Amino acid sequence: MIKRKRLFAIINILIFTGALVVLVLVFTNSKKSADEKEQVINSLTYLALKQVHYHPQPFDDKLSEEIFNETLKNFDPGKRFFTQDDVQRLSIYKYLLDDLIRNSNFSFLDAVIQTYQKRYSQVKDFYKQILSHPFDFDKDESIELDPDKLDFPKDTNELKERWRKIFKYETLIRLNSYINLQEKARKKSDTVKIKSVQELEAKARKEVMKQYDNWFEFMDKLNRKDWFSLYINSITGVFDPHTEYMPPKLKEDFDIYMSGKLEGIGATLQYKDGEIKVVKIIPGGAAWKEGELEVGDVILKVAQGDKPPVSVVGWRLDDAVRLIRGPKGTKVRLTVRKVDGSIKEISIIRDVVIIEETYARSAILSLPGSKKRYGYIYFPNFYADFNNPNGRRVYKDVKKELEKLQKEHIDGLIIDLRNNGGGSLDDVIKIAGFFINKGPIVQVRDRKGNVKVFQDPDASILYKGPMLVMVNEFSASASEIFAAAMQDYHRAVIMGSKHTHGKGTVQNILNYDQFVTNKALKPLGALKITIQKFYRINGGSTQLKGVTSDIVVPDQFMFIKTGEREEDYPLPWDKIKPAKYTVWKPHYKLDRIVANAEKRINSDSTFKIITEYAHVLEQSRNNSCIPLQLDKYRQIQEKRRQNAKPFNRLRRAKKNIVIHILKTDKQRFQTDTIAKIRYEDWLKNLRKDMYLPEAANVLNDMTRR
Repeated sequence: MIKRKRLFAIINILIFTGALVVLVLVFTNSKKSADEKEQVINSLTYLALKQVHYHPQPFDDKLSEEIFNETLKNFDPGKRFFTQDDVQRLSIYKYLLDDLIRNSNFSFLDAVIQTYQKRYSQVKDFYKQILSHPFDFDKDESIELDPDKLDFPKDTNELKERWRKIFKYETLIRLNSYINLQEKARKKSDTVKIKSVQELEAKARKEVMKQYDNWFEFMDKLNRKDWFSLYINSITGVFDPHTEYMPPKLKEDFDIYMSGKLEGIGATLQYKDGEIKVVKIIPGGAAWKEGELEVGDVILKVAQGDKPPVSVVGWRLDDAVRLIRGPKGTKVRLTVRKVDGSIKEISIIRDVVIIEETYARSAILSLPGSKKRYGYIYFPNFYADFNNPNGRRVYKDVKKELEKLQKEHIDGLIIDLRNNGGGSLDDVIKIAGFFINKGPIVQVRDRKGNVKVFQDPDASILYKGPMLVMVNEFSASASEIFAAAMQDYHRAVIMGSKHTHGKGTVQNILNYDQFVTNKALKPLGALKITIQKFYRINGGSTQLKGVTSDIVVPDQFMFIKTGEREEDYPLPWDKIKPAKYTVWKPHYKLDRIVANAEKRINSDSTFKIITEYAHVLEQSRNNSCIPLQLDKYRQIQEKRRQNAKPFNRLRRAKKNIVIHILKTDKQRFQTDTIAKIRYEDWLKNLRKDMYLPEAANVLNDMTRR
């Protein structure tokens, strides 16, 4: 994510392009319609892709065909609705979309929606009829679960047959589960009443029926806005995987993700069986403090302050959530049905809900019997509250954790970036600067080929000791910038998957509301658009290739193709001129550290089990054609269950690592019981982390003189 001043610079560039000025002037009338909003969003997206996107493409027949295919894929990813005849009829638009988009003509979208709704209605008409009859699980047939290996159904008969197999497969999964549960219960007690396969099959079908009742109820609530957003993202999606139109609701969720906070009541809700239920009360939140709202309560009505309540029965979950959220200090009244059936109105004063799990935290690790203590810092993303200059920033939090660890006189440091999807560019530059003298951290190139080197201007170093950075195939973007910089400077050893995700592009947020003066058209949402590419200070891009680990450790996904390179429309890898930088001079020899680690990993039973399980997952992923015969299916599932047993035992067991709470945190927890509960839950997972013992072993080698 780029700084806000960069965002406004881009907006200014856009505003002063002639086409956009005309656009702004056109949409300043006082009237408003859904069609108008769609035209504005379409036009703004079209202009942004042409004038701002890092790798603009001509809107021609080639792009039109790609958008056509992407639209069908987005509307029907499982090939469960459109028939081959439908696709053929829609193909008249295949080479017209460039012109239609240019002119904000939505005839193709209208045709796709109409076709989809027609097939959807047909499926909705026959699903109950299929599920009202027992399935024959002795019949020799199978189902292909990989849509890439399937064609669209030839006609409505083949469409119905595809759904019959889907329902049969869903029933088979549950039937197998019920049989297994019954067998386990029988082993514990011979008084358990054994039900026949026919009885269990009927129960399984009933569950599938209920599942699809809920699914169709959810699908019925989708509206034109949802389909329109899907279509716009079919256009943006062929430019690159990370350019995305965010309707207002999604933009709000994105801001919450980046800031780690929201204003509301502090409860997690779920739509189930046609009702909106409370499934979690967040400790420390407004609802938790108020004390009356409980898990299991069903929300029936929502009222703002002293205004009359609005019924939310039958509402979409996201709509209800946004009605319940609101500014800090305001009152919301919830009419709920308690578990005992009683109806009660609960008043809650909204407050800021802090999602602590999104923020940086630290601990101290050591190997059993060792006196060496290693600092450990984890943060799930490079968060930043861009809407609040005094809001939480990951670089500030990491600095605090580092300072706390320094007071503990740690012998080494682990920065854990596993599953960290990235975030703020400004913050990753600052964090990298904590560990080096002033110098370049990352290079960025724009669409015109201009290269900017982002520097750490501060010569001071917050931590000078040995460092290990943990990554995996889901470490992306800002995580890769940090890992690459530490690797290029020889400042840290990188341990993890063979390579990281490979997202080497920069996105910015264009808020569409800033381009219109007519308030009636707002909110319009925003466009997250790729505007630049990242390059390491050694000149290589992190795009596609990611960062290669110095020490490769097995993980369960090691044989499954993942990462940016597996996306449909990724930008290519390339390189530019290296920046000037001075490498760190560690006292250890990397080749010795790597050799020692490889020797341990190759002989460690833990990593052998992980590798064996990775092969199991690979085979399961490749074998996408599943038999629908009960005996064959049970044999396959039993084999998979037996193969997974060692891995599951390994995952649940505590590991050979000692974890200490920092002294400053112990003091804080004496008065902050909520923080203590959250921290202890986190520590429970750390103690089961299969990779921390080896991370400590590597640091042991790095600190050995």
